[in-house]
Amino acid sequence: MEKRVTFDNRLLPYLLLAPQLLVTIVFFFWPAAQALYQSLLLPDPFGLGAQFVWFSNFEYLFSDPYYLKSFITTAVFTFFVTVVSMSVALLFAVMADQVIKGAGTYKTLLIWPYAVAPAVAGVMWLFMFQPSIGVIAFYMKAIGIDWNPVLNGGQAMSLVILAAAWKQISYNFLFFLAGLQAIPKSLIEAAAIDGAGKWHRFRTIIFPLLSPTTFFLLVVNIVYAFFETFGIIHTMTAGGPGQSTTILVYKVYSDGFVGQDLGSSAAQSVILMVVVGILTVIQFRFIERRVHY
Repeated sequence: MEKRVTFDNRLLPYLLLAPQLLVTIVFFFWPAAQALYQSLLLPDPFGLGAQFVWFSNFEYLFSDPYYLKSFITTAVFTFFVTVVSMSVALLFAVMADQVIKGAGTYKTLLIWPYAVAPAVAGVMWLFMFQPSIGVIAFYMKAIGIDWNPVLNGGQAMSLVILAAAWKQISYNFLFFLAGLQAIPKSLIEAAAIDGAGKWHRFRTIIFPLLSPTTFFLLVVNIVYAFFETFGIIHTMTAGGPGQSTTILVYKVYSDGFVGQDLGSSAAQSVILMVVVGILTVIQFRFIERRVHY
């Protein structure tokens, strides 16, 4: 028999919810409302006033080639960060799930990088690949690779992708490992008895059963690449060279805080807010369908 909790005082549930509601309103809804309002303004260059321009900031953004380019840059960056981090994490999870002796040590070592702050991870990778003093850059030049991400946009993008993916591998590893351990071993053993090889068992049994975890991580990694990689890009390339690593969230910062174009920056943040809302709806719809199924 299910035990239900009842409140005799009708005011008590609202009092218990009040602290969380207050935090949500002050730190989420109020800044979002301010950003939406400021996106309709054209501020004075000296910050002394603002003119109400309706949707002119949005019209300017979608006619700005640099902003449209940042969409492409964000799409490329997000795609490769998501693919690299999830595929490597899945490989590590499959390998760690098969380890019997010393499994705890392997899992702990694979989880550690998640504790590193994004800015610290960016500085670490920058020092390793810095053209003048980087250890790995030194050996790359020794074998004839012309490595200079300070001037080469493609190399800079590759570097921030590697750093961002490395930072996220531990998070993905935890979920993939939990998903693998939840798969009944009897299914794997039955397939092995029937003569199915490791790759065939993974392709036809293990990976399909991991599809809910994979979709969840897909959405989480896209959101991570959109927003949480700001510190990595800021410490490693600052959006350069030539805006080749300027993703949408970094352009919000560069236009608003560096260029002092607060109206355009606010409009960009509203667009990002809409993108996150769409991703959230997709994720919850998928979870809802899985629960009903």
